[in-house]
Amino acid sequence: FLKNPPILILDEATSALDNESEVLVNRSLEALAKGRTTLTIAHRLTTIQNADRILVLGKEGIEEQGTHEELLEKKGVYFRLWNGLVGAEEE
Repeated sequence: FLKNPPILILDEATSALDNESEVLVNRSLEALAKGRTTLTIAHRLTTIQNADRILVLGKEGIEEQGTHEELLEKKGVYFRLWNGLVGAEEE
């Protein structure tokens, strides 16, 4: 039985998919999300890059928030994650 909820919660909805399948599923999810509040939990940044607002969580809570473009301009945690710099800095 399917419902038409006003809120969608997607917790790692595409984490087990290859990149090509992820693109196809994300297109479907974007269509499903129209007119709804959608909370997407993801480790893959490509999954969330088109979100209206992105929250970057750390050990202490929210470290940064903004759009993809705003977070890249800040050159903080999200920027380092996007550019694959996290982990490389620690080595």
